[in-house]
Amino acid sequence: MDNFAKKYVDGFMAELVARNPGEPEFHQAVKEVAESIAPYIAENPQLIDLKILERIAEPERIIIFRVPWTDDRGELHINRGFRVQCNSALGPYKGGIRFHASVNLSIMKFLAFEQTFKNSLTTLPMGGAKGGSDFNPRGKSDAEVMRFCQSFMTELCKHIGQDTDVPAGDIGVGGREIGYLFGQYKRLRNEFTGTLTGKGLAWGGSILRPEATGYGLCYFAEQMLATKGKSFEGQTVVVSGSGNVAQYASQKAMRLGAKVVTLSDSDGFIHDPEGLTEEKMAYVFQLKNIRRGRIKEYAEKYPNAKYYPGQRPWGIPCDIALPCATQNEIGKEDAEALIKGGCYCVAEGANMPSTPEAIAVFQAARILYSPGKASNAGGVATSGLEMSQNSMRLHWTAEEVDAQLHRIMSDIHAACLKYGTEEDGHVNYVKGANLAGFIKVANAMTDQGIV
Repeated sequence: MDNFAKKYVDGFMAELVARNPGEPEFHQAVKEVAESIAPYIAENPQLIDLKILERIAEPERIIIFRVPWTDDRGELHINRGFRVQCNSALGPYKGGIRFHASVNLSIMKFLAFEQTFKNSLTTLPMGGAKGGSDFNPRGKSDAEVMRFCQSFMTELCKHIGQDTDVPAGDIGVGGREIGYLFGQYKRLRNEFTGTLTGKGLAWGGSILRPEATGYGLCYFAEQMLATKGKSFEGQTVVVSGSGNVAQYASQKAMRLGAKVVTLSDSDGFIHDPEGLTEEKMAYVFQLKNIRRGRIKEYAEKYPNAKYYPGQRPWGIPCDIALPCATQNEIGKEDAEALIKGGCYCVAEGANMPSTPEAIAVFQAARILYSPGKASNAGGVATSGLEMSQNSMRLHWTAEEVDAQLHRIMSDIHAACLKYGTEEDGHVNYVKGANLAGFIKVANAMTDQGIV
């Protein structure tokens, strides 16, 4: 980065931090993008005059609201709801809803900002948004989750619609929650539209939507590995998380010939040196999706596996790492442990799971490393395909959806190569993804004027 670009980033970030104090995740996400695209902005000074990056970093709309609900004992609880509508230059806002105790404004803004570029990369007409609540569905009954979802949607329905904002699921929001949210939306608005994605197959959902983020992650990683003449075949893979993304990334990696040896949750991780199998994955699906249990129970079921409470799996030797849990789960020491353990490819399935210090370690080691906005875009891409099916009142086959997902992930990888290949042939996927996503949004904003 030359002096002008560095001065631009420093000044931009100083103003952003001053305007948005106490929001470290948001600052981190914006700085990572700003550093990648600053040289391009320096070469295109009209973007400075139009304050394109400043406008993208300032959400078009932020909705914060109270969510009162009663538990099964009749006790009243009050949570906080959010919807951050970041940018609509490319289409209706699109982004997930997250129910987790950690949800706050900083996390919502970082996710909405990231979503803007991720959606741009998919080539589909979608803007960027994110929403959620500090409600934790863990340990709640179905009736309690339903009452919360109905209260949450009673306010949110005023701000969304199939041509305005189309939410999806995220951490803590699966098929059960989407069903309750959609039912309340339909009840209040008296309309059956594709306003939410991740719906049940019988009422507008898309085949492969639950699998899409994990499958798309592996399709993208396949493309990365191919640049080095490698594949998943015979490789040892470490996966974090045990939710939707981790489950299907593990399943697809296994089917592509890899040995997946770890899964985790917020309490710890399991290491199965024999590797997961289809039978073991079926148990994980039942454990996490039906019983809503904890991953430590895997080690009780399969005694050859070991459970490590309070730890993350990055010290386990591997060839490929797929972080699929949550933001900032890989720090500098974790990244160093991965490199020491032989890891040569890190493809992010979660949103911003690596800290800036960890990313610096990966890039210094010149390994294959892709940011989540590129490699985990398969989920929102398939949500976009669900939107298309809903608009046309059609239902595509699994083969049709999978072919579209494959194409989209290949197109995203090609865009990363176009903008991220350095003179020596090394691919900087961070730079490639950020530039490819930014240029499309910036051009649309320029075309549409100062709005």
